[in-house]
Amino acid sequence: MGPCGGPPPLVMAEHINDPRQTEIQYVKGVGPRLATLFGKLGIHTAYELAMHFPRRYEDRRNLPKLKSLRPGMQVTVRGRISHVESKVGRSRMVRVIAVLNDGTGQVTLTWFNQPWLAKKLRDSDGEVIAFGTIREGQWGYEMASPDYEIIDEDAEPSDFGAIVPVYASTENLNQKVLRKAARAALEMTLPTLQDPMPSQVVHEAGLEPYAWSLQRIHRPETEEEMNRARARFVFDELFTIQLLVQLKRVKTQQEPGIVFPISRIVGRGQTTGLFTEGEIDPGEATLWDQAEAFLPFRLTGAQRLVIGQIWEDMERPTPMNRLLQGDVGSGKTAVAACAMLAAVRCGYQAALMAPTEILAEQHAMNLRRLFEPTGIEVVFLAGKLNAKTTAKTREAVASGRAHIVVGTHALIQEGVKFAQLGLAVIDEQHRFGVMQRVALRQKSDRVPDVLVMTATPIPRTLAMTVYGDLDVSVIDELPPGRKPIKTHWKRPSDRPKVYENVRALVQQGRQAYFVCPAIEESEKLQVQAAVDLHYRLSEQVFPEFKVGLLHGQLKPAEKESVMEAFRQGELHILVATVVIEVGVDVPNASVMVVEDANRFGLSQLHQIRGRVGRGEHQSFCILIADASSDDARERMEVLVETQDGFVIAEADLRIRGPGSLVGTEQSGVVDLRVADLIRDQIILEKARSFAARIAESDPHLQKPEHALLAAKFTERASDQAWIIVS
Repeated sequence: MGPCGGPPPLVMAEHINDPRQTEIQYVKGVGPRLATLFGKLGIHTAYELAMHFPRRYEDRRNLPKLKSLRPGMQVTVRGRISHVESKVGRSRMVRVIAVLNDGTGQVTLTWFNQPWLAKKLRDSDGEVIAFGTIREGQWGYEMASPDYEIIDEDAEPSDFGAIVPVYASTENLNQKVLRKAARAALEMTLPTLQDPMPSQVVHEAGLEPYAWSLQRIHRPETEEEMNRARARFVFDELFTIQLLVQLKRVKTQQEPGIVFPISRIVGRGQTTGLFTEGEIDPGEATLWDQAEAFLPFRLTGAQRLVIGQIWEDMERPTPMNRLLQGDVGSGKTAVAACAMLAAVRCGYQAALMAPTEILAEQHAMNLRRLFEPTGIEVVFLAGKLNAKTTAKTREAVASGRAHIVVGTHALIQEGVKFAQLGLAVIDEQHRFGVMQRVALRQKSDRVPDVLVMTATPIPRTLAMTVYGDLDVSVIDELPPGRKPIKTHWKRPSDRPKVYENVRALVQQGRQAYFVCPAIEESEKLQVQAAVDLHYRLSEQVFPEFKVGLLHGQLKPAEKESVMEAFRQGELHILVATVVIEVGVDVPNASVMVVEDANRFGLSQLHQIRGRVGRGEHQSFCILIADASSDDARERMEVLVETQDGFVIAEADLRIRGPGSLVGTEQSGVVDLRVADLIRDQIILEKARSFAARIAESDPHLQKPEHALLAAKFTERASDQAWIIVS
């Protein structure tokens, strides 16, 4: 009997080399030619092939008869090909049509732009297995672009009447070859395996043995074995990420930071003496008094709570690393302004880095309006400035005369030096790469406090995975008086009526956005291009209105000129690409029309919608979409039903995965091979708990029982998917 009562282990090869060093070509059944194909999958050694897990399984123990198929079923079917033909369409696209028959019924299999398939299927003498979704077709039931496999007399007997693994592959590398090679690599690897997980964790977490799990994830005999093996590797994958996060958190907590004496600030008693005469007597003003005085509105309860959390962090001797989440329009900038006020009052400079010049300049303008009455100088630094202005601004920053610096990537250029940077605020931080954030943090001799902000609500599971080393604050309350945005999903045929409604609102004095997913027309994407739409709206639909155009290919000065004209009401309608997704604030704009809305992700649509609803008037968001797929329809329905950013983010995570929420540049957005952040939340919680315990007790992984963990991290140190840095 094998571990956990399973069947006996696989037969091992007599002579074992180190599978981590054994080139893939020396695995039985591979050779030099196939090694090139395996290389396309990133598999270069026997060990890497053994760790190439199946992406799904086919249960061939009881395949359904074709007569029992119904539309919508996602199934594996088996039979013989009775007819094959190729058809060439008007666009020269080749369609291969094959009829699969099992004696009880038939199903049509279709593939596009794979002309070589026709000959291969005609020449096949064996049975064919296909996997896909059944739908109604022109000739009865149909399976479009299915995964398939030709089973001939040379097939492994174990491939029949079994649960069969299906691996991610590449052209000309079929599943039969992959399965044989994976089995051979497994035989080479199993005798050399050492479980990197401490035995105490394995026992307390109720995990299956490592070798048994590796064996069963490739070749489970039951669904229950498959699930147990998968659970082991899900835990290992999430534990590795969580341990890296927790070790980094512990390290950060041990770094000497800046202690900001916030609670001792009272008027002229502060170290800088910058607070000038105003509405309150500076001799009596606490920092809370000053914050309330310089803001033009009353803080919400949620804002006050979050500001208190940030100020408490800033008073601690360890560097602050805090993530500030807040839905669009929740007032994150006001919170950041209060954090910057605290830093300046304590004698330090603050920097705010934004991803675009439009957003950075808007931040600079708003912060100047707030801080100028207090005597605090705010400067702007971006690539579009001329050499003279750039040099003057850099000198002000280096001398300390500039207290708050707002800018883009220009802040982290080599020539920018701070006199005493104490706080770094990073807005829409998911748009920055890891090294850009690190570079800003390194602009100070002492480790500055870091506040990163995002208007993209992040589901808890993703926040734990990607930003687990950060403390998280959430502004879960909108300012009073904000009216919910009414959202409607319309079909392309409804455009004339949508345009009439927009005309009525503009005639009432409101302004409108039209957002497109592309700049120029693209036959491939079949989307409404901004340039084309601008021409059509300005010349044909709304000739009586002034229509502007904004997209990423405009020069910075042109972008700002267009945006300023829209802010001032000189333009009635603005046609734009997603360049307006973040930060643009025009209170009089009360209608947002999103063309081809099915081309956007949920969180992105939520961000775009947030550009309206910022004034006193009722605002509307119209999603024009021919949403034919289930995912597209679900996205439209979610947006119509809710404005809760966290509900939307959870749906986006479920539909599209983690990369879409935080950007692929983010360290920590790992390409999860096994784990699913929605399905595996309980395992994630468990992995985080054990990782935190080890990080606290052995932050340098020096204990003997953690030696293999330390070696694993060292081994993967060059793999960006496993490095988490903020």
